[in-house]
Amino acid sequence: MAVTRESVLAALSTVPGPDGKTPLPGSGALSEIVVVGEKVFFSIAVDAARAGAMEAVRKAAETAVTALPGVASAIVTLTAERPKSAPAAQPAPAPAAAAGKDPIPGVRHVVAVASGKGGVGKSTTSANLALALAAIGMKVGLLDADIYGPSVPRLFGLTGARPPMPDGNLLQPFLAHGIKLMSIGFLVDEDAPMIWRGPMVMSALTQLLRDVDWSGLDVLIVDMPPGTGDAQLTLAQQVPLAGAVVVSTPQDLALIDARRGIAMFEKVDVPILGVIENMSYFVCPNCGTRHDVFAHGGARAEAEKTGVPFLGEIPLTMAIREGSDGGRPIVVADPDGPHAKVYRGIAETLRARLDGGDSTGRARPRIVME
Repeated sequence: MAVTRESVLAALSTVPGPDGKTPLPGSGALSEIVVVGEKVFFSIAVDAARAGAMEAVRKAAETAVTALPGVASAIVTLTAERPKSAPAAQPAPAPAAAAGKDPIPGVRHVVAVASGKGGVGKSTTSANLALALAAIGMKVGLLDADIYGPSVPRLFGLTGARPPMPDGNLLQPFLAHGIKLMSIGFLVDEDAPMIWRGPMVMSALTQLLRDVDWSGLDVLIVDMPPGTGDAQLTLAQQVPLAGAVVVSTPQDLALIDARRGIAMFEKVDVPILGVIENMSYFVCPNCGTRHDVFAHGGARAEAEKTGVPFLGEIPLTMAIREGSDGGRPIVVADPDGPHAKVYRGIAETLRARLDGGDSTGRARPRIVME
């Protein structure tokens, strides 16, 4: 039986909205409803001060929709937005008041892997970096935070797979090659368009951070979407980040955007752990001649210019591309090869930087969206 927007609204009419009386569809708090096959997505706008108390409304809505014939799952998120009539924002608390708040339970360090633009190989770098960290003895998780273009299911050969059943209130991540994995791509079809506005994206990202069992990790790598938008701000606001790794290719156009990414993280008080130059050079497999397809050394020069660490150069090779497309990243496909060695070298440097301090004690930046 096909699921329709109308049938979802009918089911939600039995659920009281945030005021406890008005049915949810008539409350003005319900977002657009997105139906993708057997899956339903929507959010509920609530007063930020009552977000905790509104969890019962979210669960009731999720239960009502999941009970519909033809619905396999419902992703319902709470969006805390300031009412239009709200008074001016109060000053943010001093950093000392926010210190140590809201860490992800059981996770020592959270590291964002970001890029100022798409197409620089950030997701492939995130996957191989996570696997390299695991290879040198760390307990690692990888969260695919690119809501609009999730890559982790394909990178790990898990396209079409669905996550294990929840244990209590927490969604269980996949375990692949010794690391924990989660992505919105495990909850929706690969070809389904994610027609979500900013608040839904931020709420979904918050749930992927908070409602997944990430316990027992030394580091959680978060593969960020490209750019400097909602997801980056949400992560900086929600978790005390150990820092960010910025991925760029060597050419000038990519470096301009990488510079913006570095500036954005610095503006919200997130330290830059380092810059990686991806697709740094190409060595012809037939003749052995090296070619600087996208120029070379630009990311290193940019790191020196902006005063942030340079982590290393990753070559442009068929092996890395084929491994990513085939669901076996190069670090596990050829663990003793030269390319895996490059990733492990970067991982060793990153581990040394992380061991310099426990990220859960950092002050959490407070970002007020007007």
